[in-house]
Amino acid sequence: VQLQASGGGLVQAGGSLRLSCAASGNTFSINVMGWYRQAPGKQRELVASVTSGGTTTYADSVRGRFTLSRDNAKNTVYLQMNSLKPEDTAVYYCNAPPFGFRGYHSWGQGTQVTVSS
Repeated sequence: VQLQASGGGLVQAGGSLRLSCAASGNTFSINVMGWYRQAPGKQRELVASVTSGGTTTYADSVRGRFTLSRDNAKNTVYLQMNSLKPEDTAVYYCNAPPFGFRGYHSWGQGTQVTVSS
């Protein structure tokens, strides 16, 4: 499985950004897809995830501001980030956790999100 992330950039506080992550390869080995982020000096943390059935989970810090959606036909997930805060600044990583015969995490390349105050 390969994950290709896009989006990100620099935005002022209160602004919005949209991240996309497209999966290719053995996509039938994917159930959950999601986004993690890692800020300088901090551990990588789960931001949001969505199952193939559309069930979503969010970190408390982003709930109500971020929306994760999924297009199964395109094997793509979208993270709409609104009301961004400086503390959202991080490198964001697309992720597909182990599922079926794929017993490992698949990661996309990181994309930088910077929110200026």
